[in-house]
Amino acid sequence: MIREFHLADFLTLANAASGLGVVLFSMLYMGSQSPAHFFAATAFTPAALLFDWLDGRVARWRRKHSALGRELDSLADLISFGVAPAALGFAAGMRGGWDWIALIYFVCCGVSRLARYNVTAESLSEGGDKVAYFEGTPIPTTMLLTGVLAFAGWQGRLGENLYWGAWTLGPADLHPLSLLFVLSGTLMVSKTLRIPKV
Repeated sequence: MIREFHLADFLTLANAASGLGVVLFSMLYMGSQSPAHFFAATAFTPAALLFDWLDGRVARWRRKHSALGRELDSLADLISFGVAPAALGFAAGMRGGWDWIALIYFVCCGVSRLARYNVTAESLSEGGDKVAYFEGTPIPTTMLLTGVLAFAGWQGRLGENLYWGAWTLGPADLHPLSLLFVLSGTLMVSKTLRIPKV
């Protein structure tokens, strides 16, 4: 199978590896509470974004597009910009029952958004190499969530000190900060929001 990979596919795998780095360092942070582990987790997201940008550029430069490459790209993006921010949010302190629902919703929206993109990419590209616009926000925009969490970590606002605290609503707690994940997920699956692709 490796022989079927193109250079762009290896960059896509580097994107996925970076996303896994976020997840692993988030788990380390939960055990150690070391800020170094938290900031290492946040640092892997820009690396994932760089590899995500490079794989598309290299594929177009070398004119090597494939269905395998498109599927790899979606799976890597799901790890780096779906599962990884959710894991980082959980590590940062969003562990109430309503937070779980918010984070799960966010990841499910990411999965749905990527699946929709793969199904509609050919019709949206109108015969070209690139789609003309995105329906909903592209999943890499979730890097903004990682940025918010990195800033919170820098200010020492993790765990019990998360912005806006925690609210007890019925049987479970909600950290209002987790609503940013709900907003991000909702924007990803929006069909009315069209963003031109540059």
